Amino acid sequence: MTHRFPLRVYYEDTDFGGIVYYANYLKFIERGRSEWVRDKGVDQVAMKRDDGVVFAVRRVEADYYSPARYDDELVVVTAVEAVTGARWIVRQTVERGGEVLFSALVTIVAINEAGAPTRLPAAFRRNLN
Repeated sequence: MTHRFPLRVYYEDTDFGGIVYYANYLKFIERGRSEWVRDKGVDQVAMKRDDGVVFAVRRVEADYYSPARYDDELVVVTAVEAVTGARWIVRQTVERGGEVLFSALVTIVAINEAGAPTRLPAAFRRNLN
């Protein structure tokens, strides 16, 4: 199952050349993941409070294909690739009119309050399906 998160490129997202600054794609996909998790019914604030678990990005493999520009309407598409005991992997793309501009394979790990890896909460794993 995929999730789609629309966004618009603002002036603050662009570089001196008028295109989206490369690091801002990471912000875009973070927003897409956060909205996907929220749409799945997961309250990350409650998960931290009740389970002592938060998510941290461990790895990002990214490819840039074509630039986005000021005022473009984009869509972040998120799909789960794999889930294990303490991590989940998502494939994300940033698209404009169906054209993929950016893609990333993102590994996210669950960590406890001490910053050590921990198991994903059972409720979160259930909500992924």
